[in-house]
Amino acid sequence: MPLDDCLYALQPTLPHLTRSSLHRCLQRHGISRLPEVDGDKPKRSRFKAYPLGYFHIDIAQVSTEQGKLHLFVAIDRTSKFAFVQLHDRATQRIAADFLRDLVAAVPYTIHTVLTDNGIQFTDNRPVSEEAEAAADAYWSGREEPRIYRWHAFDWACEQTKIEHRLTKPRCPWTNGQVERMNRTIKDATVKRYHYVSHDELRYHLQLFVEAYNYGRRLKTLRGLTPTSSSAKPGPNSSNASGSIRHTTCWDRTSSGSVGVAKANRTRGCRSKYFHDRPDFSMRNGTQTRRS
Repeated sequence: MPLDDCLYALQPTLPHLTRSSLHRCLQRHGISRLPEVDGDKPKRSRFKAYPLGYFHIDIAQVSTEQGKLHLFVAIDRTSKFAFVQLHDRATQRIAADFLRDLVAAVPYTIHTVLTDNGIQFTDNRPVSEEAEAAADAYWSGREEPRIYRWHAFDWACEQTKIEHRLTKPRCPWTNGQVERMNRTIKDATVKRYHYVSHDELRYHLQLFVEAYNYGRRLKTLRGLTPTSSSAKPGPNSSNASGSIRHTTCWDRTSSGSVGVAKANRTRGCRSKYFHDRPDFSMRNGTQTRRS
C-alpha cells in the first residue's frame, strides 16, 4: 500500500499524524518497504573484465545554427578514455580515418573495437546467391583467384591489427557504454548551449573531452580519472606485477594544473615526487619520512 494511502487511513484516528512521521515510524520498524522475493528481479551480472584497449565506437548527430554534424565517439571499456571527432559527413572512409586517428591518439595498444551494424562500419547489404555464383564462374573462367572488395573500416582494422566485433542486430544496449557517452557529451554541449557556428562547438567539445579525460574522477574507476587509470597498471594489463612499480602517475586537477595523483600512490603506484626525494620512502602505500 502506498504511504499516502496509509496516512489517509490513519489520520481519522490520529489527527496529528504527518506523512514524514509515519514514514520514520515505518522505517524504524523495518516495514517501510515490502520484502524482496526471489525471482522478482533478474540477477545482475558484472561486465566481463578486459585489458586496456577494448573500445566502443558509435556515431551520433549534433546540430548548430549552421546545420548538422556527425559526432564520432570512442570510449575504452576499461579505462573510460574518450576520443571524439566532428565531421560534416559519416562515410566509410571517414570512419576508417577516425579509427587510425584513435590508434595514434591512444597511448596504449588497441586490440578490439565494437561497433553497430551501420554502413560506416560494415557491409550489411544482402548477398545475392545468383550474383555470387556468377562471380565465381567468372573468376573460374579466368583461372585466377577471386578478388574481394574490402570495406574501408575493416581494411583499417586489418592494417592496425585490431579485431572488429559487431553488435547483434536491433540490440543497441550491447554498445551501451558509448551510447551513454553520447548522452553525456550532448548534455554538456548541444542540450545546454546554443552554438552559432561549427567552430564554437568544436572548441567547446575539445575542452569538455580534455576535462573529462584528465580531470573527471569516476566512481567506476575508484576515484581515478581515465588518463590516470590507463597509466596505472591493473590486474588485466599486460605489464601488471605484484611488486611496486617505479611509474610516474600524473593527473590534472579541476583547476587545470598538473599534479601527482594521490589515488595512485595509495594503490601501489609510486609517485615520482616521493621517489626522487631522498628523505621520503613508500611503505604499504603511504609516504613516511626517513630518519
